[in-house]
Amino acid sequence: MILPVILSGGSGTRLWPISRKLFPKQFIDLVNESTLFQDTIIRLPKESSKPLIICNEEHRFIVAEQLRQINSKNNGIILEPVGRNTAPAIALAAFKSLQIEKDPVLMVLSADHVIKDNEQFHKSINTALEIAHNGKMVVLGVKPEKPEVGYGYIEINNFENNKYLNIISFTEKPNLKTATKYIKSGNFFWNSGIFLFKASIYLNELKKYEPKIYKFCKSSYDEKSIDDDFIRINSKEFNKCPSKSIDYAVMEKTDKGVVVPFNGGWSDIGSWEALWESKTKDTNNNVCEGDVSLNNVRNSYIYSSNNLIVVNDLSDMVIIDTQDALLVSSKKKSQEIKNIVQKLTQENRNESDNHRKVYRPWGYYDLIDIGLGFQVKRISVNPGAKLSLQKHEKRAEHWVIVKGEAIITRGNEVFKLMQNQSTYISKGEIHRLENKGKNSLEIIEIQTGDYLGEDDIVRLEDKYKRI
Repeated sequence: MILPVILSGGSGTRLWPISRKLFPKQFIDLVNESTLFQDTIIRLPKESSKPLIICNEEHRFIVAEQLRQINSKNNGIILEPVGRNTAPAIALAAFKSLQIEKDPVLMVLSADHVIKDNEQFHKSINTALEIAHNGKMVVLGVKPEKPEVGYGYIEINNFENNKYLNIISFTEKPNLKTATKYIKSGNFFWNSGIFLFKASIYLNELKKYEPKIYKFCKSSYDEKSIDDDFIRINSKEFNKCPSKSIDYAVMEKTDKGVVVPFNGGWSDIGSWEALWESKTKDTNNNVCEGDVSLNNVRNSYIYSSNNLIVVNDLSDMVIIDTQDALLVSSKKKSQEIKNIVQKLTQENRNESDNHRKVYRPWGYYDLIDIGLGFQVKRISVNPGAKLSLQKHEKRAEHWVIVKGEAIITRGNEVFKLMQNQSTYISKGEIHRLENKGKNSLEIIEIQTGDYLGEDDIVRLEDKYKRI
């Protein structure tokens, strides 16, 4: 039996402005009607057990909702209080897995990759599984098609038994000159980030080569708390853990590491150019999504979320228009968009982390207008959901019901409001919004005050156990 471990902690900054820190690319339907995260679950081999998910604390409700949408059960959702790269994340999964099965073979997968040929994927997994049962630590290697600066590379030596190759070294995202050299040599594979090995072997090798990672992951997992499917590790202990990838922490050092070749249309969709390559194009080699009109445009990716985009006499471009941000870039340099996101973060721009539409465990809100001393949100509450019992120190709120039936808590009152009815929540007043109906509840919320930040929330009671 294979126990899948799904790593879902990435931020996908190279696909900004669609992918953002609080709603990154793995949770977006970039390639088809399901999200990359859901595709990762759907393509699991039938002989796999229920997956074990590892994600950021702030993504936990997105993961739970997307699992629910595809009716997928799980073996737990481990919440990382802070990112520490893949070696610690996999260690947490390995400790958990030993409580699920005696000594399972872990199949480690990234939640944001594309694989076009599932049949070939399953064949490679079966080959790797046999080798992993014999005590090896296997990584699937993809034969490079071109010099690619957005992928990691594995240097290999020679075949053994015509099934796997020996590992010499790993390199993370080389520059173009180095990547070109790798391709010409013929001794390198792209690192797919797909690993198979026994849980006990991984932990033994980690303890041998990175004892601090082993120590702090074990202590943080031993002091965990469990909330339904969510597994919260001890943040104080985990914060002490070094940050290191599995490639450098274990795979490059161990004598058990091998590569199994894999050719299944793999991509980590690490840039707009990579996404463009994966999509169907028109006769001029363009990918167009949304309301787009072109004249003499070639080899470009144009996406509109709502506005009409008209492009004239350009080539090799990326133009991405969302509700609150417009990106214009050369396609060739789209890897460098991560630098833009870093700059926006340094400038404390909300657009680096958040979309205009922000998802919450109870639904979402859409910031539709903002000005001096006010902002307006469209709030949608899922059936059976409710917001926390809360108050605000610095703002007042006016709610107008536009769809559905709302149960309102305001101070000591609890009452019902229907479409076109409204209520006012004064500054400092305890309140809650609840939807007991079978359909979505939608309201318009007008906030007024000197400070309108999301951190001006004092939660007194919360169904979703948020702080």
